[in-house]
Amino acid sequence: MTSLFSTFKYSDGLTVVGISFCTAVVCEAISWLLIYRTTSYKSLKSSIDKASKKLETMKTDSTVTAAPKKSKTKKIDRVETSLKESSRDLSLFKFKSGGVVALVLFVVFGFLNNLFEGKAVAKLPFVPARIVQKMSHRGLQGDDATDCSMAFLYFLCSISIRTNLQKFLGFAPPRGAAGAGMFQIPDPAKTN
Repeated sequence: MTSLFSTFKYSDGLTVVGISFCTAVVCEAISWLLIYRTTSYKSLKSSIDKASKKLETMKTDSTVTAAPKKSKTKKIDRVETSLKESSRDLSLFKFKSGGVVALVLFVVFGFLNNLFEGKAVAKLPFVPARIVQKMSHRGLQGDDATDCSMAFLYFLCSISIRTNLQKFLGFAPPRGAAGAGMFQIPDPAKTN
């Protein structure tokens, strides 16, 4: 059975995709164990959801009226500040499992790197841009730019599979927490 699979044309690429999927499942299981099942996370998530809904309704109400009052603006600022603080707390809370997940990803990447060292695992249907070629052709012999290294395929799979798995399992960040990490994007209305 193993020899049949190893002679299959796409076996290396499918192996990398399969291992990437399994790694994403393991990482989400770790995150669930350390984060998502705790009451602290659930309360932070609900407070972010409530604050973002409240902020959304306050902003739509203020745009309907001609000129927002100072008290309304202060309330909006207070809710925004509360939302930012809750989002920051959520980011710090999720940070603790980040180390364990990073360790798992590091070990799996090292294993795959040893397994597929210098071997093309896939063939790209296009010639990537020069800057992307450095990663897609990393560690491969030859000049065929359509050869795909394990690192590139694993990187693409890890990003797409883990993000979609989080959405599927309901672990995606709350709407109000999007972009609310350590580095805030300035609000153009307040900077002018």
